[in-house]
Amino acid sequence: MTEARESAGHGGRAHTRYTPGRPCWVSLMVHGMAATQAFYGELFGWEFRPGPDQLGPYVRALLDGREVAGIGLLPPDRHLPIAWTPYLASHDADLTAETVRLCGGTIGVGPLDAGSAGRLAIGSDPSGAVFGVWQAAAHLGTGLGGVPGTPVWNELRTFETANVAKFYETLFGYEVERAEAGAEAAATGAGGPTAGAESAATAESGSGFDYVTLCLDGRAVAGIHGLGRALPRDRGPHWMTYFEVADTDDAAGRVAGLGGQVLSPARDTVHGRVAMVADPEGARFALVSSPR
Repeated sequence: MTEARESAGHGGRAHTRYTPGRPCWVSLMVHGMAATQAFYGELFGWEFRPGPDQLGPYVRALLDGREVAGIGLLPPDRHLPIAWTPYLASHDADLTAETVRLCGGTIGVGPLDAGSAGRLAIGSDPSGAVFGVWQAAAHLGTGLGGVPGTPVWNELRTFETANVAKFYETLFGYEVERAEAGAEAAATGAGGPTAGAESAATAESGSGFDYVTLCLDGRAVAGIHGLGRALPRDRGPHWMTYFEVADTDDAAGRVAGLGGQVLSPARDTVHGRVAMVADPEGARFALVSSPR
């Protein structure tokens, strides 16, 4: 996870093009744009400016003048789950979309141009988890990382890791590192920020500890957590985005005060203190403060 934090460029580093397969952007489609901007603006200190017109009403969230996430408006007749969606970088969105189809996934949107910003597609893996594909042009992706208010990790929560890991491995050539099964791996939270946090629920499901880390050039970029029967039935397989905060307990308290919900109280892992929360429209995400 430490390596993944470096991908967005922070401090004085120039923002460069993302390696194919690396999560490069996160976006949220909602019914209430104004209320959602107010929530995340208060929680993370985000400011907003308009995004590409081709995406409909859409804004980009900024910290210190750098883009960190996007928020768009769902059509009133679309009753889709409200969820943060990670976008994976690609040099050729059309080719990646075709590979998704050939590997058993589906493409629901695109590929299509987002003005001069780039080209995108939105699809789902064979388990049904939704993700985006981004071919950058003017907009490279998240321009700041490793500071409070920025996305720092993306983790797929699914029934089991074996088959879906093969899908992503074929799609982007990830190196797959599997956490060792057993109590030791569960206790250390191997692989990602919540591997330890939910190990008890996974064990209770009878599936054992099931976690793999997706790596590019030896650096961790995302995780896949197999939860078996502990996977929430109302959600199904889905990607979860983790946002850095200065103080997890304080941030979780502010989520509740702003009309959101704390789904899982803050707890310590080797990757920091983590809490699972949801915004007022029900989009789930995680808060994590790095170990000091």
